Amino acid sequence: MDDFVWRALIGGVGVSLVIGPLGCFVVWRRMAYFGDTLSHSALLGIALGALLNVRPQVGIISVCILLALLLVGLQQQRQLASDTLLGILSHSALSLGLVTLTFIEGLRIDLTSYLFGDLLSITVQDLYWIYGGGGIALIGLLKIWKPLLSMTIHEELAKVEGVAVGWVRLVFMLLIALVIAVAMKIVGMLLITSMLIIPPATARYFAHTPEQMAWLASIIGSIAVTLGMVMSLHFDTPAGPSVVVAAVSLFTVALFWTVLRAGNR
Repeated sequence: MDDFVWRALIGGVGVSLVIGPLGCFVVWRRMAYFGDTLSHSALLGIALGALLNVRPQVGIISVCILLALLLVGLQQQRQLASDTLLGILSHSALSLGLVTLTFIEGLRIDLTSYLFGDLLSITVQDLYWIYGGGGIALIGLLKIWKPLLSMTIHEELAKVEGVAVGWVRLVFMLLIALVIAVAMKIVGMLLITSMLIIPPATARYFAHTPEQMAWLASIIGSIAVTLGMVMSLHFDTPAGPSVVVAAVSLFTVALFWTVLRAGNR
């Protein structure tokens, strides 16, 4: 196989290994809209990166982290519900990013690759970003796994048991921001939330413990990346959307298998 195929496969699997466990908590805590908000803000990060003449990943990480911090602060008020805040921040960041890009003269950016991913153009530097950022995210998640799981089961009880609920929630949001930033190359800002949700949702049909669901989600995500790449190379379809189609297909198979098994009992 060509080198670009190997790089795409290594990068996609690297993202899946991290996004699987994090995605489980996104599913358990019903935070899909939060993932959408951070991914939409990535366009503003790209624009700021272009303005400051730094790598897009640096701008994306910075904006995602700032947005996560802003959301944590805004959630302390009682006038607006969390989903309303997320909607405001999501569309504001996306619109600001688009407007900012129009004011940068001489800038040529392939927005399609950022919107839908560009898996087959992953470079060695991108792999460093993926595995470096992904490694940090995995270590961080391991550190907060038990308190975050306690919060997910019963937040008030976790608080009584001495869990620093606010800090754990903040760290978790920052980890999601980091992973979204490093995974942009795989499926793009418009589809990244699907990879946070679909593999864990598929794993849920087969797992019996939270830990099983986490590593199964990583495996399913890796399989989806591989199948999506094969589809893209064979049928000349966009790589990012092809990965998501593969993930949805795996979910559909798991769903029907579960229904059939339940019907045969």
